[in-house]
Amino acid sequence: LRTVPRVSALDVVAEPLVERGEDREIARGKARALLAQLNLPEKLWALPPATFSGGEQQRVNIARGFITEHPILLLDEPTASLDARNRDVVIELIAAKKAADVALLGIFHDHDVREAVADRIIDVTAFASGKIAA
Repeated sequence: LRTVPRVSALDVVAEPLVERGEDREIARGKARALLAQLNLPEKLWALPPATFSGGEQQRVNIARGFITEHPILLLDEPTASLDARNRDVVIELIAAKKAADVALLGIFHDHDVREAVADRIIDVTAFASGKIAA
């Protein structure tokens, strides 16, 4: 998580909407809803996320990534540092994006999560390593 010092977690999550012209208070309301859904304690919302634990920072990142309505979402181990409860929330968020016809491309080492969210799996373990692109 790379954030500007002294910027609250709430504003970090709301920022992508504000940058797209959304009213700041509406964006902050959507950010509150996502942070609550991801079980980030409300007492942390006004604090800079650089001071948070790894799992807390990851939940801020997930909220920031899921707050917008892009046609594609790239995910890199979105549940890696999360407990089972929050892992299930992320699976629900992914399912909601899929239901909204958002394309998702993700890297998942967690077999259970991969099976829960993937429509197609590409096993890259057989790909040759050490080759240099020309």
